[in-house]
Amino acid sequence: MFLIAYIIQVKNPTEAKFMVEIMPFKGLMYNKGKIISLDKVMSPPYDIISDETQSQLYEKHPNNFVRLILGKINKDDTESNNRYTRAKEFLDKWQRESLLIASKKPGIYPYKIRYQVNNHYKTMSGFFVLLKLDPSYKFVKAHERTLSKPKADRLNLMRACKANLEPIQLLYIDEDDKIRKTIDEFIGKPLVDVTGYDDFNHRLWRIEDETIISMFQNELKDKVLFIADGHHRYQTAINFADEMREKTGILEDNAPFNYRMVILANMFDEGLMILPTHRLIKKPDINIDGLIKDLEKYFHVEEKISSYEKKNIENICKNIKNNIKTDDGHKFALYVKDKYYVLTLKDEKIMDEFASDRSEIWRMLDVSILHKIILEELMGINQDNLEDHIKYTRVDEEAVSFVDEGKFDFSFLMNATKIEELKAIADAGEHMPQKSTYFLPKMLSGLVMYKMDLE
Repeated sequence: MFLIAYIIQVKNPTEAKFMVEIMPFKGLMYNKGKIISLDKVMSPPYDIISDETQSQLYEKHPNNFVRLILGKINKDDTESNNRYTRAKEFLDKWQRESLLIASKKPGIYPYKIRYQVNNHYKTMSGFFVLLKLDPSYKFVKAHERTLSKPKADRLNLMRACKANLEPIQLLYIDEDDKIRKTIDEFIGKPLVDVTGYDDFNHRLWRIEDETIISMFQNELKDKVLFIADGHHRYQTAINFADEMREKTGILEDNAPFNYRMVILANMFDEGLMILPTHRLIKKPDINIDGLIKDLEKYFHVEEKISSYEKKNIENICKNIKNNIKTDDGHKFALYVKDKYYVLTLKDEKIMDEFASDRSEIWRMLDVSILHKIILEELMGINQDNLEDHIKYTRVDEEAVSFVDEGKFDFSFLMNATKIEELKAIADAGEHMPQKSTYFLPKMLSGLVMYKMDLE
């Protein structure tokens, strides 16, 4: 049997291809008997680790998880010796030395993050599980397109390690919150209780009870799942499975590469938040005065001077957020050095001209308006050159300070996408522009892994 987890039979096996199928697994975890402080070996998710953070994590502990998910690149790297091959070496070595150990029985892993925002505490609840891949995206809905570079990077890592080192986060709809309530009744003392890079409290449990697991499987089988975080990793898992079937000739439906480790959470979980993702623009050939003149065709433009506040970027950001706050309009802030412009869309019907082939809900997204009118039409930044000119940040202060420091020419600060907009776009089979959502809290990396049994 290929999976290192037992399989609960369904009445009609062919139905499994057209429904959500989750599985328990033997999680690979840090050995608390050998790692004195688990806090020191945990890591942020790979896609939010800066070069500076990477170096700090390397110094924090010789077994920090960053060595697996985002190893350093050396000048003398080759095809046989690089960050991916070194990740495999670390993974194998840590298993041989029992720094990483697998559970004896398969299970699911409840997970809670407690954090503070605006002086209020929130708790996000979810659970790690294996999810059968849905290459057709019929019951797993995506709301963002994927880019080639991140997929190639994660595919190389998966090829080397034959493991899911980090989870993908997906949302299901459970208005009665039945699954979370059942988990809360069942769990006791956590296996892991750590403070993460974000100063949030991260706790992990394991449930091996087959009755509980079966109940969750039945509860979720007819659901639709929505990818919250991990579009690139989900598509990478599909690509890897296709590659492995061709390479190995293994066609069994329960082959380990047909499953992906994920975290499932209720879409209505009170601990989930969506933060705005701001755009940092690198395009020195853009004349700001000319751009403002062009913007006035479609937006009401209000200039704000920020130079007198330079000693307090936090206050600048607060002012910007207050200026663009709206209940029913579409507002952005264009930040340039020493000042910013508040942009308010004049008429929603303008989007009919730029995206007549899209649904109304897509045309009314702030990110769609920004990308279609401003980035594509006025600045010449499209899907083909997006990665060359745009970077992203969810940190308000970075959207201001990076421009002041000359790292970027200007930035666009935005309001957050709403959860109901995400659901409507995914239901319609459409995709939001890149980086339209940023969920809080972010998952902690290093809690548990899924090592594929391909021997």
